[in-house]
Amino acid sequence: MKNKRNFNTAVWNANVPAPTYPKLNSNLEVDAVIVGGGITGITAAYLLAANGKNVVVLEARHIGNGSTAFSTGNLYATVGERLSRIQKKHGKDTMIEVVKSRNAAIDFIESTILKHDINCGYQRVPWHLFSTDAVLEQNSEIQMELEAGREANLQASNNRPSIFPFSNVTEITTFEHQGQFNAYQYVLALAALADSSNCKIFQDTSVLKIEDGNPCIVYTAQHTVRSKHIIMATHSPKGIYQVHTEMKAYREFAIAAELNQPLPSGAIYWNLTRSGQYSVRPYSNEEGDYLVVLGEPYPVGTLDNNKNCLSNIEQYLHRNFDVKRIAYRWAAQNYKSADGLPYIGTSALQSNTYIATGFKADGLVYGTLASMLITDDILGKNNHWLRLYNPVRFTPLASAKQFAKESLTVVGHLLKDYLFYGEADSVKQIEEGQGKTLTIDGEKIAAYRDEEGKLHLVSSVCTHMGCIVHFNSIEKSWDCPCHGSRFSIDGEVIEGPAYNNLAKPL
Repeated sequence: MKNKRNFNTAVWNANVPAPTYPKLNSNLEVDAVIVGGGITGITAAYLLAANGKNVVVLEARHIGNGSTAFSTGNLYATVGERLSRIQKKHGKDTMIEVVKSRNAAIDFIESTILKHDINCGYQRVPWHLFSTDAVLEQNSEIQMELEAGREANLQASNNRPSIFPFSNVTEITTFEHQGQFNAYQYVLALAALADSSNCKIFQDTSVLKIEDGNPCIVYTAQHTVRSKHIIMATHSPKGIYQVHTEMKAYREFAIAAELNQPLPSGAIYWNLTRSGQYSVRPYSNEEGDYLVVLGEPYPVGTLDNNKNCLSNIEQYLHRNFDVKRIAYRWAAQNYKSADGLPYIGTSALQSNTYIATGFKADGLVYGTLASMLITDDILGKNNHWLRLYNPVRFTPLASAKQFAKESLTVVGHLLKDYLFYGEADSVKQIEEGQGKTLTIDGEKIAAYRDEEGKLHLVSSVCTHMGCIVHFNSIEKSWDCPCHGSRFSIDGEVIEGPAYNNLAKPL
């Protein structure tokens, strides 16, 4: 099957026709301009347009085909950070409000799907957190999550189902009535619903700069959009923000495999092992039945050889299931906030520009919630959850350790990469399929030699804040370890906070 084995082809979007939206071709003036066409941006567009606001969506590539299309499609009221940790950092009342707000977002997704009869494989399923290793710390963590879930009024139990796809389960916590769907199909349908006289969607339109003000101005290569509000729905906000110093960017690999055995029943399976956590779920479409496995997160731009991460996931899959073949492999990015809660709202130095970031691996729910909260604020509706996720909140006890760690990490990368710069002395040392940094005529260069022997040369200095990029051997990209910006082998921005492409050598 075409593209079946290409890396970064996810099972969700492999054979779904991409929608056609035009490039921005004129200057516009609207109520709100949304930068980013994933679940956050499209949900906001749908809500604002439905409430009579004139909206423009600007997507650098294709609608829904960023982080949304490379997720797991899981919806849950708990969080990857763990409810028990949120309770420890912020208190019981905050934990309960986090669960309420996330449940509200899931309910919105469900009601929207039912209202418009969206075909995206949506279903309610249980969520399981369990251990298959007799590790006291893991078992204690699972028990704490059970207690936290009960305090948050989730339907929680610690009874292992009579039919369960994993053996040697030492501890388990189950939350009933969570959800799964194909997020890519959902976002495409939502975009089609939003696209109207009130909402214009443009793709292949990169934003190069914004100005917060009255009005706000968004600049593309050839045109501008003036608006009362900007929503930065780009996973990590473009430009330089305080929250960048408070977040760590991670990449995580996923695979979808066909099995020689029946798929496990519909559920979200979070398996704690001695080597880390793996997220497992079944998925079926017209093509067939697949088991999706996600795991092995690592800080962006920090591994010389990230192939081991992918190999570990494949080994985990083979240990636990009878695998027929691995059909899809891809990777996704997430940003972990300093205190475990996302940043949703306006930042300290901006009045009319909203950001939505720090979702960790919970972006489908938090992205939807962010759109709901920001829409309420633009419409003048009071929503107390907006205060909970305020980007300028002051939570020193919950965030100081992570903030200090991230700041030291960035400084460490800057010092190491500039003091000990260069992985090759000349381009002759770079083999086909390899990417290395080196100095040519005094200029810091990132060089990649493709499978046909052609060299691709760009500056190795990230255009966000000047860190040195590192080669991603699986995805063939240049990744920045400081704040997660990623670039193609020819220097084009793929994702992250950077606006500008890597410079071409002089």
